[in-house]
Parts: sequence; structure tokens; C-alpha cells
Amino acid sequence: MKIARTERFKKAWEKLTKGEKTLALKSITNLVRDIRHPALRVKKMKGVEGIWEARVSLSLRMTFQIMGDTVFLRNIGRHDETIGHP
Repeated sequence: MKIARTERFKKAWEKLTKGEKTLALKSITNLVRDIRHPALRVKKMKGVEGIWEARVSLSLRMTFQIMGDTVFLRNIGRHDETIGHP
């Protein structure tokens, strides 16, 4: 699968710490290899069509969409902030 990032994701990425970025890269790799990877706990978001959320850590989440063979990374950050603005 290919990966694309939205501008929102790029801006949110810059706010992450070095450690958070390391965890996020591992999660993105897992996502591309196997969307059902147990550590990600991927699930569809309620109230928005076609957007999914995945766990990066206990407090970090990322949102994404899949279109064809591309994963569009939409947002990443603290749980409530990210889920509130997928």
C-alpha cells in the first residue's frame, strides 16, 4: 500500500515529540503491513463515513482513510483532540 498525508497530518506530526514520532512510525508500518495488527486496535469512527482510527500509544491516536491502494493519514495526536477532528 502507498501512504499519503494530509496537510493536517503534516502539521500535527510536527507537534509530536521525537519519542512519539518513533512510536507513530512503528504504527504506520504496522498499518501498511496489516490493518488488523492487534496493537493498532483499528476501528471505524462513528458519525463519519470512511474514516478509521488506530492506536499509536495509550494517549495517541491517528485517523486515516483507505482509497484504493493508498492509506491517507488524516490526523495524529492526543486521543480526544484527534478523534474530535478526524
